[in-house]
Amino acid sequence: MPRPTTSDVQAFTARTTDAELDDLRARLAAARLPEPETVHGAPPGPRRWDQGVPLGDLVDVVDHWRTGYDWRRFEARLEEIGQFRTTVDGLGIHFLHRRSARADATPLVLTHGWPGSVREFTDVVEELADPRDAEAPAFHVVVPSLPGFGFSDRPATTGWGTEKIAAAWVALMGRIGYDRFLAHGGDWGGNITTVLAGRFPQHVIGIHTTFADAPPGLPLDGLTDDERRWAAETRAFYEGPRGAYAKQQAARPQTIGYSLVDSPVGLLAWILDKFAEWSDTADSPFETIPVDAVLDDVTLYWVTRTGASAARIYAESHASMDPGLRVDVPAAITMYPRDIEKCPRPWAQERYRQIARWATPDAGGHFPSLEVPGHFVADLRDGLAAVLAAGSPRS
Repeated sequence: MPRPTTSDVQAFTARTTDAELDDLRARLAAARLPEPETVHGAPPGPRRWDQGVPLGDLVDVVDHWRTGYDWRRFEARLEEIGQFRTTVDGLGIHFLHRRSARADATPLVLTHGWPGSVREFTDVVEELADPRDAEAPAFHVVVPSLPGFGFSDRPATTGWGTEKIAAAWVALMGRIGYDRFLAHGGDWGGNITTVLAGRFPQHVIGIHTTFADAPPGLPLDGLTDDERRWAAETRAFYEGPRGAYAKQQAARPQTIGYSLVDSPVGLLAWILDKFAEWSDTADSPFETIPVDAVLDDVTLYWVTRTGASAARIYAESHASMDPGLRVDVPAAITMYPRDIEKCPRPWAQERYRQIARWATPDAGGHFPSLEVPGHFVADLRDGLAAVLAAGSPRS
């Protein structure tokens, strides 16, 4: 891939028309809703969600989305951080870029997953770039929107899987002057971060990830009881009904895509279901994640019409990690207790050959930057500090 120049990067402003927002509110007002779920129970209690998003909860969020939520606030936040677009392999890629004022800052790319977006990181960018503690490490923060997500272009052909996205991130980072950089991700972002480190060690200093994908077929021998439980729960998740969303999006993204692009209530329910099931809460995701943060994410999918195109990442790359891929650069790995996939360390070590730090926090789920942002920032800093120290030349 040829080395691009900074002239290929353009400043970008996100501005949804008033007509589009009026249309959204009209669709919400005219929504046809089903009868209540037949699983009964008063909150709190996760069993209320056994058939999906409870009607009462959805009605409350829809009402707030229509009458109280302010999309312009989130647009302003994106503008405040700094937005740009560039074209890689014919596809427009949107990204946030917040340069640190610190001379010792290290470039860092943060990659989101599904059903996330750049919204996963907008609340932590400032503290990562210019920490209040002068002793804390600082980073030049880059947050791309995955192809088919947010303000990135929607691919018109197949081929935009995790391997190609990782290569695009190398081109993107080089284009803004970062030939060597750190990387973090969870969910699909963790997958892409792993591919980045394994394929491009000449560019990737090291990584931090909340997703560790071990090579297949590893034995249970030598695992602790907790690690065996992790392995069993992860297998049950993907083989059982809870993994049906991934199978649907991998096999028939176009079919579910019609609902996700045409119905804001359908899109909200599809995404809210995952925020509820995958967060470290007793009942509602709003115990830890503000409702407006979820609506920022959902509205971003809505105004960009990316429900179908985002789902296609499953068709492109579900269960496609190269079994032979190995990560030799330093890696920091954090397994949050309520995440949907937790990898035992002995398994992780088969792929990530230089684990500089391994962390198992007491709280947090699949969306730690939204659920426990303070801990997330501290853990990311500590992990990347360990990575940088592991990669420093020995005296």
